[in-house]
Amino acid sequence: MILTLAISIFATFLGCFIIVPIIFWALRLFGVYAVVDEGRCYVYVLFGKVVAIINEPGLHLLLFELGLKAPIVRWLGKLYVLDMRFDQQYLRSQPVNSEEGAPMGIGIWYEMFVSDPVAFLFKNADPRGSLAANVSNSTVRCLSNMKLADMLQTRHAMSLTVRTEVSPQSHEWGYKLGSVYIRKVHFRDAQMIRQIEEKVVNRLRQVTSSIKQDGANQVNIITSTAERQAAAEFAKAAAMRPRIVGEALNRVAADPDVEAAMFEILEVQRIVDSKAKITLIPEGAGLLPELLAARGGDAPAPALPRTK
Repeated sequence: MILTLAISIFATFLGCFIIVPIIFWALRLFGVYAVVDEGRCYVYVLFGKVVAIINEPGLHLLLFELGLKAPIVRWLGKLYVLDMRFDQQYLRSQPVNSEEGAPMGIGIWYEMFVSDPVAFLFKNADPRGSLAANVSNSTVRCLSNMKLADMLQTRHAMSLTVRTEVSPQSHEWGYKLGSVYIRKVHFRDAQMIRQIEEKVVNRLRQVTSSIKQDGANQVNIITSTAERQAAAEFAKAAAMRPRIVGEALNRVAADPDVEAAMFEILEVQRIVDSKAKITLIPEGAGLLPELLAARGGDAPAPALPRTK
């Protein structure tokens, strides 16, 4: 029983992985059927003529597609397998000149796909290279002598111009142009780039200096205005003070007793604020006042002789 199971397993493996693939390979070799992948196109050529074009994905029985030519097309003819999916290419730094004479470089990105398999195979030996040359020539022809500002800003319009120019010509070779986009616009002259950088730096410095000077002028104007207004207010205050003091003194002078008391208080206050020394001399001091005056107020008083 184990031997029978082993033989069954071996027979199943041999049939599924060796015999069946060989049978299907032989059927495809003799043109019984063909499996077309997604995005692929099969072109069958027999005796220099295209006998069938199959671009629908799936399983195809060649007897219904080619008729009696199916068994011999793989032996006496040729099969071309084309990729029908979108492809992309980028052309770097296409040389153009602006209206001002500046040497510019334009990088253009575009899509393309096979639109006519027969024309793609037999009308042009290198349709991809021809399309790249066509795009490059159209870019140089259509975008030269544009104003520099327009060249740096209107990329969408430039892309539409190049696409409109290229599409009808490329379709003749079976290669159709898709989207076109101007990706990069740059200067090609290194010395011009350095000069532009220097001009930009100098301009930034001028703008910065102008902004600083304008700010300083504004600050000076504000300061001068504030000082002028403050001086006017201080002058008004200085003029009002004598008037207020005079009015107060007039009201005080109306009463003689109040006036005498006020001036006496002011005199005492001035004496106190002056921090002067006061010497009190009793009555009947004799020569003591003359001695103090002769001392000058700072020297110590002379010793008086004692009387017996």
